[in-house]
Amino acid sequence: MDNQPLTISSFPQAIMHIDVDAFFASCEQAIHPELKGRPVITGRERGIVAAASYEAKARGVQRGMRLFEVRKICPDCIILPSDYETYSLFSVRMFEILRRFSPDVEEYSIDEAFVDLTGLRRSFHGSYESIAENMRRTIEAELGITVSAGVSLSKVLAKIGSKHNKPNGLTVIPGREIHVYLEKLPVEKVWGIGANTTAFLKKHGIVTALQFAKREEDWVARYLSKPYREIWHELNGRSVYPVVTETKNSYQSISKAKTFTPASTDEAFVFAQLSKNLENACIKARRYRLAATRLVIFLRKQDFTSEGVEIRLNKPSSYPLELFDLLRRGFERVFGPGELYRQTGVVLAGLVPENGIQDSLFDDTARIEKMSKIYESLDGISQKYGKHTIQHGASLPAGLQAQHEGERGDVPVRKASLLKGENQRQRLGMPMMHIKV
Repeated sequence: MDNQPLTISSFPQAIMHIDVDAFFASCEQAIHPELKGRPVITGRERGIVAAASYEAKARGVQRGMRLFEVRKICPDCIILPSDYETYSLFSVRMFEILRRFSPDVEEYSIDEAFVDLTGLRRSFHGSYESIAENMRRTIEAELGITVSAGVSLSKVLAKIGSKHNKPNGLTVIPGREIHVYLEKLPVEKVWGIGANTTAFLKKHGIVTALQFAKREEDWVARYLSKPYREIWHELNGRSVYPVVTETKNSYQSISKAKTFTPASTDEAFVFAQLSKNLENACIKARRYRLAATRLVIFLRKQDFTSEGVEIRLNKPSSYPLELFDLLRRGFERVFGPGELYRQTGVVLAGLVPENGIQDSLFDDTARIEKMSKIYESLDGISQKYGKHTIQHGASLPAGLQAQHEGERGDVPVRKASLLKGENQRQRLGMPMMHIKV
C-alpha cells in the first residue's frame, strides 16, 4: 500500500482501554475476601447468571445460564444476589482513580473506560506502558479488583490490546507491531464488526483483522459504509474516534427490558411486565425531554428465542397513555398462548427533542396540555417517593409475582446492613467492606 499503514514506528497518540475483570463477581470478592479464589456467581434474584468469576468460568459457567444448570456443573458455586448499588460505587471510584492520571477519561460503560495518555510521559517521568501499569496497580491496591488494559494508537487497537491478555494483563501495541496482533485475530472479534459485515468480508476472502487492515483504501471506500471505513483507519493506527469526556445527555433510542423468574404463560402478567417497560422508558425519555417516533416491543421465550414488532407513531410521544393502545396491539401480534416467556422489552426509537414537536390542525391541544401537566406531576411524585409510586393499571399484575430484591429473600449485603442514619432509599456512598489493616 502507498501509505504503509502498518509500519508506524512511534506513539503520535496513546489511547488506553481499561476493562475490569469479571466486574460484578470481582466486586463481591473484594468485599468478601473469603470468596477470593472460589467460583462466585451473581444473579440469584433473577434465576440466571448475571456475572461469573473466572474461577466459575473455568468450570463451564456462562452468562445467562440458568441457576439449576449451574448447580449441575459447579455444585460448590457461591450464588449471590446482584448488588448494583455497590457495583456503581466501585465504578465511580475507579473513574476517580483514572482521572488522577489523565483528565481525558471516557466512561464507556460501568466497567470500561478509554483514557487519553498522549503527552503524559513527561509528567510521570516514564513510558506509556509504565503509566498504564501504574494505573492498573493503583486500582487493584485501592479497590481490590483487577483490570485488563490495552494501550495503542487508537481506540479499536487499544480494545484489542485489553482483550489480548485477560485477566489482569496489560498489552501495549506500538505502531510498528500492529501486524503482530492482527494477523491471527478473527475479523469478527474487532470492536464494531458484526455478523453481517463479517459474512460480507469473508465472501471477499477477508478472514483476519490484518487482511482487512491491508485492503486498499479505494476498495474499502467502494464496498463499506462510513462506520467500517473508520474501523479500517483505526486498525491502521490512525485515530478516528476521540476520547469523549462529556457526560451523555442525549439518546437516539431508549430501551428497557425485564427478565422475570420463573417464566410465565400468563398473558396479563407478561403484558404487565411490558407495560412497566414502557413506563420506565417513557420516564427516561421525559427526563431528557425527548419523544419517540417509533415503538419497538419484544418478548423472549424460555428457550431464549425472541419475537418482536416495530410500530411507527403518527406523532412523537413520551406519554404512556398515548402509547398503551399501540403497545397492546403489538403485544397481541407476538404473544403466543401457552408459550413460556422469561423477558419483555420496549425500545423507544427515533427520538426527537420534545420542544420540536409541532401540533397538527387535528390535535386536541387542550388534551395534550392536560396530559403534559399530569405527567409532570407524576414525575415529581416519582422523584420524591420512588419510581412506580403511581403506575398505570395495566402494570399492576406485574406485582403478583416477586420480582424485586427482598421479595424472595435475595437482599444484597449493602442493603441488609444499614449504617446509622441510613434507610432503604438514602445511604452513604460506600460499600460494606472488610478492610485489611
